[in-house]
Amino acid sequence: MKAFEEAEICVSPTLLDEYRDVPEALFGTRKDGREQFKGLIAGIAAFVSMARVVFPRNVLKICPDPKDNMLLECCSEAGADVLITVNRDLLDIRDLPFRLRILTPRTFIATG
Repeated sequence: MKAFEEAEICVSPTLLDEYRDVPEALFGTRKDGREQFKGLIAGIAAFVSMARVVFPRNVLKICPDPKDNMLLECCSEAGADVLITVNRDLLDIRDLPFRLRILTPRTFIATG
């Protein structure tokens, strides 16, 4: 996977909480079957096992959806160059108080 080969993956405690809670919530609503649930958990575990945990010190209020600010806070603390996401609220942000490119997975993979 290009992200693991070319970048350092960073997460924050708040993101780790999200990674723990969301799969359970999806499974609880029956949107995902048992096999999808297992695959999602395995994928998250692989992702997190290779990540560096950062502890954001600054609270940001940039994204239209306040819950998504945790991603920007993590990126800011990590000194990240790139945030890869499909979240339209994040992709539409134009002015950040720090240097960060917000890309779709497709755009990230296409860039050399």
